[in-house]
Amino acid sequence: MTTPAAPLTFSRGPAMANRMMLAPLTNLQSQPDGTLSDDEINWLTLRANGGMGLVMTAAAHVQRQGQGFPGQLGIWSDDHLPRLTQLAGAIRAGGALSSVQLHHAGIRSPKDLIGEAPQGPFADAETGSRALTTAEVEQLRSDFIAAAVRAERAGFDGVELHGAHGYILAQFLDAENNQRTDGYGGSFENRKRIILEVIDGIRAATRPDFQLGLRLSPERFGIRIAEALELAQEVMTGGQLDYLDMSLWDCFKTPEDAAFASQPLINHFTALERGATRLGVAGKIMSTAKVQACLDAGADFVLIGRGAILHHDFAARVVADPAFASTPTPVTRAHLEAEGLGAAFVDYMATWKGFVEG
Repeated sequence: MTTPAAPLTFSRGPAMANRMMLAPLTNLQSQPDGTLSDDEINWLTLRANGGMGLVMTAAAHVQRQGQGFPGQLGIWSDDHLPRLTQLAGAIRAGGALSSVQLHHAGIRSPKDLIGEAPQGPFADAETGSRALTTAEVEQLRSDFIAAAVRAERAGFDGVELHGAHGYILAQFLDAENNQRTDGYGGSFENRKRIILEVIDGIRAATRPDFQLGLRLSPERFGIRIAEALELAQEVMTGGQLDYLDMSLWDCFKTPEDAAFASQPLINHFTALERGATRLGVAGKIMSTAKVQACLDAGADFVLIGRGAILHHDFAARVVADPAFASTPTPVTRAHLEAEGLGAAFVDYMATWKGFVEG
């Protein structure tokens, strides 16, 4: 039986000390220009010190106009490098691997925040977004690759592409709305093209031991589970990725598509061939028992979100205590502050129903 404390090797780069990775968590703590703040560095460093095998940043936007929310981390400029370098060193000193999640909000970029119409694979009346030209799609691809190179220069062990939750790469996968006719829309072959091109481009532009992951989600935002399974299978057996991060909302929930409802979401993905690629899952993993259940179901590792917000040392507690479970919510603001969340992050968590008292 694989336990949460078991090390995990990858095709490239160093091994994780255990089977737990900090999920990329929105925290609104970066400066207005995308530069890391002391609060954000502190929050992430504490999770490395608390035993996480890998600490991943929040989503970092790869183009200025790809910002999705206030206080978002940026990686679109070399001006971000000094603080990114500081963070990578601090995570390494804490004993964890490090990764930057690369992101672009696409049509979900608020117009008032970016100062122009949001841009994505297709025009969208509700958000006022316009469709990218083919040249802009190619520039987007280049900027994802350039951001990965920037993360490598800063000293991170790797990057993860955010292809989930209805952001720009997932918008290309949207079967209903992405009807582009330039090779990046219409058929599934075309809708997945930019993700595969970015993966290949990052692999070619970074050192041989630089780790590369991809986050996908299997439902919502126009994603068909059958296509999500096909893409997951393709990227895991393609040899270019080190890990696939499946964001399942709840690992053991039943798929929304009735044709796949005979078993939990996690089972559909752990049944796939994966070659040498590691498979991770995220979704309501709040205890040692749930970590173990995911590993028993065939996942190679788990990504911890809310549990790691509630406990900076979630991973160490899981390793030490088979009976550990996260403290129940709501919790006090003082609890979150003691766990290393800055004021902006605590205020954000207070917008989550039932998470913060008062």
